[in-house]
Amino acid sequence: MAEIRIHTDGAARGNPGPAAIAYVIEIPAADIIEHAETIPATTNNQAEYQALLAALTKLNDLAPRSDEITCFADSELMVKQLNGEYKMKNAELRPHFEAIQKLKMKLEQADNLVSFVHVRREQNQRADELGNLALDGEL
Repeated sequence: MAEIRIHTDGAARGNPGPAAIAYVIEIPAADIIEHAETIPATTNNQAEYQALLAALTKLNDLAPRSDEITCFADSELMVKQLNGEYKMKNAELRPHFEAIQKLKMKLEQADNLVSFVHVRREQNQRADELGNLALDGEL
């Protein structure tokens, strides 16, 4: 079984404030997919969710089969909510949470195993860098 690795990051300056999302998708025997963009002003947590949702949407469009999909993010809150360790209480995050859960189920119906892993910022360096470049208007 091949492992697809996704690194995501969302950032907001001012919280809420100007925001960006970024992701890196590493697919074995394929090119690495990198994406970053600014999004309308929002909170950091909303940006984190939007980054993961964008990455999973892109991956779903590629229709991977029989893979292990590991999603790495430096948002402990998001990862613990998605893994069921924390309850989803925030009404503004709920639509993103539900959309991610639906994509997860869709990917798993295609024989993929999807997991969410919290990592420190240093282990999420490229996604963090891309998000900051987008926020700084350097992309």
